[in-house]
Amino acid sequence: QSSTVADLFTEAGLSHDPELLRHYYDFWEPHTYTDPAVRPLWEALRADGIKVGVLSNTIWPRAFHEQIFERDGVRHLIDGDVYTSEIPWTKPSPHAFAAAMDAVGVTDPARCVYVGDRLFDDIWGAHHAGLRAIHIPHSAIPANQVGHTEGEPDAVAHDLAEIHAIVAAWR
Repeated sequence: QSSTVADLFTEAGLSHDPELLRHYYDFWEPHTYTDPAVRPLWEALRADGIKVGVLSNTIWPRAFHEQIFERDGVRHLIDGDVYTSEIPWTKPSPHAFAAAMDAVGVTDPARCVYVGDRLFDDIWGAHHAGLRAIHIPHSAIPANQVGHTEGEPDAVAHDLAEIHAIVAAWR
């Protein structure tokens, strides 16, 4: 089930003080920079006629994500985006992946590829929803966040620059 920053504050017993919220976002801001390899990857995919979508398990509102993508010069390369703070589900629910497909205007999950760093939420979830999945193993996932199942990716990319070639080979 998804939640929002407001839910987090309520659960913690904190008032919805705008100043406190600003400090919360300021704390996270240094960790929000888009990988420099994203822009050339998304440009190459779009040049090949492939739509680019974002599906993020997040409590942050859409506007916060849009500001990040705008700041980093990639917002215009996103064809559709879904943030679980806006929908009732989180990854690995197939409903979350379906919402992302709707956002980019596609209906056939077999023609979609999801790229993620979590074997349960991203890889198993994508497969459970009928998508292909590419694993980027660059995050250390805490044991309590691993999930009950680890998915087996269709491909592994150790660098974002590898994704374009992987997807091109599948076309």
